[in-house]
Amino acid sequence: MPSGLIPGSARRAARAFPPVGRLLQVDGRQVHAFVEGDGPDVVLLHGASGSLRDFTFEFAGRLARHFRVTAFDRPGLGHSERLHRGGESPSEQAAMLDAAAAQLGIRRAVIVGHSYGGAVAMAWALDRPERVAAVVSLAGATMPWPGELGLWYRVGATPVGGWLAVRLATRLTPRSVADRAIAAIFAPQPVPDGYVEHMGVPLTLRRPKVLGANVRQVGGLKPHLAAMSRRYPTLRMPVEIVHGTSDSVVYFNVHACPTANLLPDAKLTELPGVGHMPHHANPEASAEAVIRAASRGGLN
Repeated sequence: MPSGLIPGSARRAARAFPPVGRLLQVDGRQVHAFVEGDGPDVVLLHGASGSLRDFTFEFAGRLARHFRVTAFDRPGLGHSERLHRGGESPSEQAAMLDAAAAQLGIRRAVIVGHSYGGAVAMAWALDRPERVAAVVSLAGATMPWPGELGLWYRVGATPVGGWLAVRLATRLTPRSVADRAIAAIFAPQPVPDGYVEHMGVPLTLRRPKVLGANVRQVGGLKPHLAAMSRRYPTLRMPVEIVHGTSDSVVYFNVHACPTANLLPDAKLTELPGVGHMPHHANPEASAEAVIRAASRGGLN
């Protein structure tokens, strides 16, 4: 093994960072859910390349002072199993997670989505509005963007290219590359102390199925957002949008502003100078948006 690689196989990675919540079964597929707190229901959906551990680092506990908080590993990521081959659209992910939420007794909730999770939150609201009191988009990917994704996603989304690229990446990517990628996601803010260790980078980087699911989901997202965005004017529940103006991953002007203009009942909270992780850079403003959403949606 070349020096500097993250140690351990996929099996060791899963053992080193075990499930922290309940393992549910939805149509024979495992869904990992972390539940904390009491009160009205709030559901947390993480972004690409991540897991519910992004929320359990700090934000879930902050919200649990006011709500029963349920954080899910999205299908194919963390400790949740993927859907059938090709079945990885935001809408299909939302359906699987809604079924898991029903098992936990969640009737109507505020759905909070970060980054890619914002797309799943919006799909949940579009497809099952009776189950969604309000949506909170934290730097959410909610609109189709101009141009194309990079070569990694274009190759990774193909059957043969994806199989080869993912297996090479899980074997050859140095830890330093992962650290730089996380730093870029948080920029211009620093990565919080202890975050990388808490997240368990090997959960994604050393497990080909997880890395492959992430590549396919991101690589195929744009056309789904194009179709979804045409339906945004039909949504009647309140939507809170929290987005940093310095987000270099999901651009403020491409996603937050147009989405706010399309939705009948949206409130946009602009965070000057904040990057792609508003719930870490400004957890107070992010939590306030969730509290407002619950009140506007009739849960408080």
